[in-house]
Amino acid sequence: MTKLSLSRAHLLAAAALGVLLIGGGAVAQQAQPNIMERTEWDNRRLDQLDRNVRRLERALTQRNAAGQPVLVEPDPEVVTLQGQMGLVSQRLDDLEATVRRINGDNERLTFQLDEAVRDNTALRTRLTEAENRIRKLETAAELNAPIEANSPTGDAGQDLAAAVRLTASDRPRGVRALETVAITWPNTPEGREANARLGDLRVAANDKAGAVPYYATALKDWPRIGWAGDTTLKLADALFATERKTQGCAALGEFTRRYAPTASDAQKARATQLRTAGGCG
Repeated sequence: MTKLSLSRAHLLAAAALGVLLIGGGAVAQQAQPNIMERTEWDNRRLDQLDRNVRRLERALTQRNAAGQPVLVEPDPEVVTLQGQMGLVSQRLDDLEATVRRINGDNERLTFQLDEAVRDNTALRTRLTEAENRIRKLETAAELNAPIEANSPTGDAGQDLAAAVRLTASDRPRGVRALETVAITWPNTPEGREANARLGDLRVAANDKAGAVPYYATALKDWPRIGWAGDTTLKLADALFATERKTQGCAALGEFTRRYAPTASDAQKARATQLRTAGGCG
């Protein structure tokens, strides 16, 4: 058995050049030209190539009929190339599997990240709510603690001014500061004014009944202070509003005796209006 190693490239090259002759068990082959040279194909060359291929096919048929089959084996380079292509294909499959796994991991990590963000947001909300509740409890404890005499500045006038400023920005703490001034500096012009301002804050909150004791404390012994006349009218109004006619008329009487001579026209008109509305004789 004769074994020939042929590849498609070699077969076409041999047929194109017409150099392969088979007969009598011997093969004659001319030297092949440089196959790297570029071949210009035309009709004549293509016809020659076709004739050579047919001659080769007849020769192979004759050998097979004579009991001398020709085994056409793949070119080793082709086998090697096919193996390399198989490895490349396997590597591509492995790469695709790796990419799919990475994509799956990314999706899982993205989902976990979204869950973590939602959990952090919920925890932040709960923490903020807890902090707000704690601040409210601390404020309530501060505002409801017993009031004790205390002078932050050591001066009645400065304490009163600071309390008035605080009232404008933080009324609950401002009220507590005024109450502290009233307790710390009793029977002083500043302590009396603190009580008068506390009465005004009660009236502003629609609590005229609560304003009465503050006004009464501020006007104890009917002091000769610039704001005393106006505060007396406020006391009378609060007394009438709480259905204490006799006390309201008495307060208007004190206004007439003590503060009317130096009162403004507006204050005198207000006193007359209250007296008429209250039914004072």
